[in-house]
Amino acid sequence: MIHTTPRVAGRLTACVAAMLGAAALLVGPAAAPIGAQAAASAHGSFATLHSAADTNAQVGHPFNQNGGNWSGYVATGLVAESVSASWIEPTVTCNATNDTFAPWVGIGGYGTTTLAQTGVEISCSSGSPVYRAWYELIPASPVYDDAAVGPGDAIKAEVIRAGTRYTMTVTDRTRNWTRTVTKSYAGSSTSAEFILESPTGTYPNFGTVTFTGATVNGRQLSRYRPVALDASNASGGFDDHTGPLSGGTFSVSYRRGAADQT
Repeated sequence: MIHTTPRVAGRLTACVAAMLGAAALLVGPAAAPIGAQAAASAHGSFATLHSAADTNAQVGHPFNQNGGNWSGYVATGLVAESVSASWIEPTVTCNATNDTFAPWVGIGGYGTTTLAQTGVEISCSSGSPVYRAWYELIPASPVYDDAAVGPGDAIKAEVIRAGTRYTMTVTDRTRNWTRTVTKSYAGSSTSAEFILESPTGTYPNFGTVTFTGATVNGRQLSRYRPVALDASNASGGFDDHTGPLSGGTFSVSYRRGAADQT
């Protein structure tokens, strides 16, 4: 897969690096077969940030910091050695064939050009949702697994770092399988991510995804006072909304077309 710059439209062009830092972005039709990835776009990192005017406090709307194609939480100002979280794969209604999204956890990629991440991608490229587990060490291309996964499955994902050794694991507790890979990787450890992201900038209707047991270095995510993000769209609204964090639990809800009230 090739790497591209992120989607930036209209009011999203202003940058506030000191406030938010850079984030990683999954763009393009990632559901292409691995042998044909050169025609698509991979998970990538971006340095395009969004205006302070998009923050909840300044605008007074119920949305969080504008996350571009990201929703969820990012913890910074730390040295991440492990991240872990669980969720139930949602039942998805496709709006269009370019709808794609992925819940994932990761280390790095926020303010850096490296990111170790793993989760489950759901693509509508065939007209119906297709679920696939994957991991990626940017800038390398994502690696997909052929193990069966589907709506209602209980998923746990984690990334563990030991120096330059990264171990990425996805477990489907419903279907009783685990996929683990360990690789050498010169990645950053200055951020920890718990993200729901659209590869194409357009989300299918996923209802609500709830992350549980979200931990960084074995501690509940809330201890790190992470930043909450909401994914925006080119129509001047938001695609989804991240709810409040309680310990290691939070939800992201589909809100396509919701105005930001700016």
